[in-house]
Amino acid sequence: MLWTKTFIPTLKEIPQEAETVSHQLLLRAGLVRMLMAGVYSYLPLGLRALNHIEKIIRREMDSCLAAEVLLPAWQPLELWQKSGRDKDLAEIMVRFTDRRGRKVCLGPTHEEVITDLVKNHVASYKQLPLALYQIQTKFRDEIRPRFGLIRGCEFIMKDAYSFDRDEAGLDKSYREMHEAYLRIFKSCGLEILVTEADPGVMGGSFSHEFMAPAKDGEDVVLSCPGCGQAKAYQAPGAEMEACPRCGAKMERLNCIEVGHIFKLGTKYSKALGADFLDEKGKLQPMIMGCYGIGVSRLIAAVIEQNHDAAGIIWPQEVAPYQVIVLALDSGDEKIRDLADNFYRELAAGGIAALFDDRDERPGVKFKDADLVGIPLQAIIGKKALQDQVVEIKVRRGNKLIVKPKEEALREIRGILNG
Repeated sequence: MLWTKTFIPTLKEIPQEAETVSHQLLLRAGLVRMLMAGVYSYLPLGLRALNHIEKIIRREMDSCLAAEVLLPAWQPLELWQKSGRDKDLAEIMVRFTDRRGRKVCLGPTHEEVITDLVKNHVASYKQLPLALYQIQTKFRDEIRPRFGLIRGCEFIMKDAYSFDRDEAGLDKSYREMHEAYLRIFKSCGLEILVTEADPGVMGGSFSHEFMAPAKDGEDVVLSCPGCGQAKAYQAPGAEMEACPRCGAKMERLNCIEVGHIFKLGTKYSKALGADFLDEKGKLQPMIMGCYGIGVSRLIAAVIEQNHDAAGIIWPQEVAPYQVIVLALDSGDEKIRDLADNFYRELAAGGIAALFDDRDERPGVKFKDADLVGIPLQAIIGKKALQDQVVEIKVRRGNKLIVKPKEEALREIRGILNG
């Protein structure tokens, strides 16, 4: 893609409304723009990063044999009344009466909807276990939307649901999702702490939160620097606690919650009548699990953990592009042609590249390249003409590699392949 043909409105100054590093860089690097408090438009670079995160998630959901669906955001309120959660989530629910007089809401989550769907099509133990997931927009009338994509009124979530015949089946489904989550966050370039958590209004007997340490995170976790044990922060003074595993003093860390998994049991299946016939022909409630990831929130968490003073440093699998080609004097026809040819070679080799073809000073291009954080920069200027070399800058660590032009493509491919 050519810079001049896409839409990357970078900012030199830090926007006044941006409280956190991730919020500042999301705006400055031209990834998102706010429409109103808690509601954001995704611009081309932000959408590409979002799509790459979704690709990672789909790959790992496939590994758990979960099938993708897409459920309605427009939901009948009567479903929520059956589970009792119309009262539990009353403050954040967006609800209204449509022109037909039906009481409806915009889904803040989908446990009721998925249970209603499955109960009408699964009747026998032979159809279990079953796992379904979706990546979809949720709506919550947040009291205080803040921190950009971290706490919004409209956000993208991956929610998966497992249906089993017994607790042993749920244990297996839960364990597989737990491991898949660790792989997802690793692929996103995130350090993660896992803590046991209160299921809250979701219900069920057991849950785990996946927390990404971040200076400006809203949540607090106690972590052991010795063995890595983590637990939820409960009360003032708790940071002085000794680690239950090794006895070392635990430290207090701010974190962003990026995932939460639950053993729901029969909370929703009993409320909505999701039953199946067992081997003896007896009616039993399905045993459910629920597994959520804040997809749009993940972008903010990745930036919080992957940046420096100059801008974002994208992990390779999440990066909007793998390489940015900088033509340092695009007014010089020979330099521009060299840069354009190199860009085309990258694209022909299956490497996602962004070509900064703007008629701008080198300093502007360097600053913007660092700000948007593409992992590799291919710098083509007078040295490319005089010495027939390409300068390759590795954004993480800002390491500079100089290679003969004919070797540069091979060098880039080697770096990207690790």
